[in-house]
Order: sequence, then C-alpha cells, then structure tokens
Amino acid sequence: MEQLVAEKALDEDCKLCPKFTRTFMILGKKWNGLIIEVLLKNGNMRFKDIASSIAKCSDRVLCERLKELEDEQIVVRNTYESSSRVDYSLTERGQELRPVMEAVHAWSDKWI
Repeated sequence: MEQLVAEKALDEDCKLCPKFTRTFMILGKKWNGLIIEVLLKNGNMRFKDIASSIAKCSDRVLCERLKELEDEQIVVRNTYESSSRVDYSLTERGQELRPVMEAVHAWSDKWI
C-alpha cells in the first residue's frame, strides 16, 4: 500500500509514464539492482552465495528484496524435491533486464 501511495505521489509530481515510474520503483530500490546483476552473472544461486556477493546487505533485507523480486516475477525461488536445496534464479522477465544492466555498466564506466 505504501509503495502505491509513493508511486501515485511521484506520478502526480513528475507526470511520468506510470509503467516507467513503476519500473524505477522496483529497480531503484536499494539492493535490487545488485541482486539482479549477481544473478545475471552467476545463474542459479543459493541464498548464502547471493549474500556473500552483496556483503553489505543484511540477511533480513536480502530476504525481503528476494521476496519482493519474486512478487514482481523477476526472481524465482527454486526448491528441489530430492533434497532440501533451495536456490534463486532470474525468470524470463528478469533475464530481459540484461541489456538494461549492460547499459548501466556502460554509463557508469563513462561517467562515474
């Protein structure tokens, strides 16, 4: 609910396309871009491996962000019947962020 209120306020203030605004509400949330980048580079990963790749993100926050990205159908939580193994990977929707992330890399290489 809080996110919808923030999105509405931003839409009213900026008059941007609602889809564009929503996209930045997802990708601009702290740690989400790094989670997506780690999964793009490494494929399926266990929670502990994602956590070690993003050292400054607490386990609690990482868990929240993964759940939010699952809700957005960007990340999928994979469970395996033959073992207690659980890992995370990008959905097709998440994989389609690859050119976006490459563009961010190119921009940051040039300007940061």
